[in-house]
Amino acid sequence: MRLATLILCLAACAAPIVARAETVPQSQAEVQLSFAPVVRKSAPAVVNIYAQRVVAQRSSPFADDPFFGDLFRNFGQVTPRVQNALGSGVILSDDGIVVSNFHVVGNATEIRVVLNDRREYDADIILTDEESDLAVLKLRDASDLPKLEVADSDAIEVGELVLAIGNPFGVGQTVSSGIISGLARSGIAVGSGRGYFIQTDAPINPGNSGGALVDMQGRLVGVNTAIITRTGGSHGIGFAIPANLVAQVVQQARDGQERFQRPWAGVTAQAVDASLADAFDQRVPEGVILLEIHPDSPLAEAGMVRGDVVLSVDGAPVNSAPEMMFRLSVRGLGAQSELRYRRGDSVETAQIDLMLAPDTPDRQARRVDARTALRGLSVVRINPAVIAEYNLTPDAQGILITGLEDISARTGLRVGDVLLAINGTAVETTEDVIALAQEQTRNWQIEILREGRRVALRFRL
Repeated sequence: MRLATLILCLAACAAPIVARAETVPQSQAEVQLSFAPVVRKSAPAVVNIYAQRVVAQRSSPFADDPFFGDLFRNFGQVTPRVQNALGSGVILSDDGIVVSNFHVVGNATEIRVVLNDRREYDADIILTDEESDLAVLKLRDASDLPKLEVADSDAIEVGELVLAIGNPFGVGQTVSSGIISGLARSGIAVGSGRGYFIQTDAPINPGNSGGALVDMQGRLVGVNTAIITRTGGSHGIGFAIPANLVAQVVQQARDGQERFQRPWAGVTAQAVDASLADAFDQRVPEGVILLEIHPDSPLAEAGMVRGDVVLSVDGAPVNSAPEMMFRLSVRGLGAQSELRYRRGDSVETAQIDLMLAPDTPDRQARRVDARTALRGLSVVRINPAVIAEYNLTPDAQGILITGLEDISARTGLRVGDVLLAINGTAVETTEDVIALAQEQTRNWQIEILREGRRVALRFRL
């Protein structure tokens, strides 16, 4: 502590000496150096967001029980409840395009946006992406609005000064300062987002979600999304979604998409740690190793195989699977990316086409309508598009459960389960499910694959 204090004192004391020796303030602004010019430029484009959503709340006497709570999760009367959310947003166009967090406005039935100058607008959600925790809004009948310029978030470095602007705790617009304290934070899940984040020590508190993280030129470098805390307050570890991904999400919203569409890689990958580096004779652990690869994957079509170690995407090093997907997502659909990878002792490159997962062969969606224990069950045939949509492993195949309503919702089945057999008969097509579901019996046995494990469910109707 004493050493840190001494270092801070030396840094603080040295700067004025150099300034007195080399320069003399030429204006009042130079005498009163501050963040005020940056705030004046960027704060008008940061808005407060008030959202309402109606949620279904089930009142069950077992809700808080660690064992029976899951067993009786569908027990009890469902009553609607209005839930209010408070957050922030950033205006990115003068005609009212606003970006915020999904966990602030997702599934909202009513959204009110209040500008820094106290103008108010109703807003509609035009695109959502829960995975990145982003949502894009369009303000109704808005024009001539202040907006933020989007910076290249790949150009920022650890140690750069940044400001976090938002509406913490609903007290009104607030500005806090700090630095970029980390990049490529991808081994964590924060908020509802799962991906790649910028870390900052600029204080971020509840209500800051969706607000702007700006650089010293007043440009957007990230959208604040979450903090790591044990008390609910800021402890100096906050996370922001990089501006480059924000720009790609906004572009898709302008193109008419309602959901953010990512390029499909068709692989599972793992970061190369010290032990894997030894196995691959790497001097320094780097890159991600491909563990599984779908035969229709663009990486497979470019000649890459299981065991290849991806070192960089478009010249940017990658050291985790989320970071690799972030690089591809920022590049955008329809483009090409260059992957540099290691195979054995050689380093090679591959050009891959960034595309959506093909929805072939046909998914053959079916729903059980017969009055049986499986009534309300929806299933599809697994293909690459289904794999991407439900985040399955590239080797997944068979029949996937995509919906559970009516009687089937009480059987213990879950969306995402892979159906293997019904009452001892193997399931190979969705038509098999429809036929087997009509069996006239009171005793049922359903075999499924859940999270890589084979499970048998037995129940009596």
